[in-house]
Amino acid sequence: MLQIAYAPLYKHELPASPPRGNEPGEPHRFPMIKYELIHEQLLYDGTCTEANFFAPGPIDDRWVLGVHTPEYVHALKTQTVDARMVRRIGFPMSPRLIEREWVITQGTLDCTHYARRDGVAMNVAGGTHHAYPDHGEGFCMLNDVGVAAHYLLETGQSRKILVIDLDVHQGNGTAVMFGHEPRVFTFSMHGKDNYPLKKEQSDLDIPLLTGTGDDVFLNTLYDTLPRLLAIEQPDFLFYVAGVDILATDRLGKLSVSMAGVKQRDEFVFEQARKHNLPIVVSMGGGYSPRVADIVDAHCNTFRVAANLYF
Repeated sequence: MLQIAYAPLYKHELPASPPRGNEPGEPHRFPMIKYELIHEQLLYDGTCTEANFFAPGPIDDRWVLGVHTPEYVHALKTQTVDARMVRRIGFPMSPRLIEREWVITQGTLDCTHYARRDGVAMNVAGGTHHAYPDHGEGFCMLNDVGVAAHYLLETGQSRKILVIDLDVHQGNGTAVMFGHEPRVFTFSMHGKDNYPLKKEQSDLDIPLLTGTGDDVFLNTLYDTLPRLLAIEQPDFLFYVAGVDILATDRLGKLSVSMAGVKQRDEFVFEQARKHNLPIVVSMGGGYSPRVADIVDAHCNTFRVAANLYF
């Protein structure tokens, strides 16, 4: 059975305005409502039942502090983040928001256990790849993939991890977090002309030109991922499955179709299955004007996983 981490949304804590220094043109209401709608849609169309969903608790600070600095963690938990960083993050700080962030991160960590057992597990949130060791930005506070990867290494459950980040924005925080960790290979395929304006250095970055469509996007992935798996020989995969590569996305600047996004997901899962590699999936971004497009694209990721694995 597909196991999915799901943390309820606090609707009243949506940002009222776009953060400074974040994605240009960010809409005034970040569509966090998508997380609840993904849950509802998967139930409605019969992809899942409530038995597929589990509710994580808050993560132990021990694992958070493995990749984030004590000063930053303390500032988040005590609501003493300075105003400049609050603007960069893009969320008004509140105790409940921080609690949710700790729960989401535990969800990705919990998914590692289910993925090792079942092959795949997923989080209806996460993919917070703009969170650096010492600060947050771009709607990201804790780096859920970073924390979970550190957990696997620290507990001896993995010797080599591959992060497959196919969100339209570069996984800059993750790149810095593991820049000197040879046991984690960071692969980011993203829009060249998109946020962040200053890119960090992943182990492999593939910047895509504005307007890139299905053929170039998919063929680049088809050429790259099998090669990485052969060379790096990971024993665990994290997949940031942002749907902001959609042509309809108002921030993405790429032109991938809904079918192309689904083909992307199918290929990633097929490669994981071919190599018998457990994979944990976090949602990443999505900013199409129609929330239904965002939800459909994200739900396709769950549908593909359910069809291929169960």
